[in-house]
Amino acid sequence: MQCRDAAVSSLSWALLVGGSAFLLQQSRCGGPYGRYVEAGSRCWPAALGWFVQEVPAFLVPLLLWICWGQESGTGGTLLLWTFMLHYFYRSFVYSPLTRGRPVPLKIVFSAFIFCSLNGFLQGHHLLHCAKFQPDWVTNARISAGFLLFFIGLIINIHSDHILRNLRNPGEIVYRIPRGGMFEFVSGANFFGEILEWCGYALAAWSLPTFAFAFFTICSIGPRAYHHHRDYQQRFKDYPRCRKAVIPFIF
Repeated sequence: MQCRDAAVSSLSWALLVGGSAFLLQQSRCGGPYGRYVEAGSRCWPAALGWFVQEVPAFLVPLLLWICWGQESGTGGTLLLWTFMLHYFYRSFVYSPLTRGRPVPLKIVFSAFIFCSLNGFLQGHHLLHCAKFQPDWVTNARISAGFLLFFIGLIINIHSDHILRNLRNPGEIVYRIPRGGMFEFVSGANFFGEILEWCGYALAAWSLPTFAFAFFTICSIGPRAYHHHRDYQQRFKDYPRCRKAVIPFIF
């Protein structure tokens, strides 16, 4: 398959513009799902909602790789598999285990569209457009990017585990998360995911991967801030030394 430069460029800029719009929208509220869900919203059970909205970002690149992956180089393929690893976890591990609130149907639908388009963008770009030098394996920037990605993934998974064990099955309560990166930030799971996609963008060093990392920061960074503020208002004994999403800074 030939590289569709126009589609890659258009989708990348759409992520940049969409991320900026998301940042402005979420500066006013934490996003209409989870603890901020609007009363009367039509919702799906959390496990089903998360699976449906996240799985396209795994399946679309997988389909591209099965059909046309043989034409791509090792560097792009390996980066694509790191992208898919995150969404495999989100779809097949996190989703069935989550004890979160039901997800509004409109969020599921919009996230499904986003993950489908972004899955195509990242998959097509890495398999058919990205160029890696023969010595990419020894490149310090790429190695640092992979390391950052996997550190972020570990933080993300561990933070999800902590949050999940704050509730018993069927409970809808909020407690102060403790342990791991939660000792430093209220949004430890968000911090881990931001690290993942910054590392991914650093390793790939391209507009589509940077655009996705930027969109992630704009969409979940403000959410971490709203969680932080909600914890402070909800719990009088909430640790004052914690920041919202970036340890020691913000």
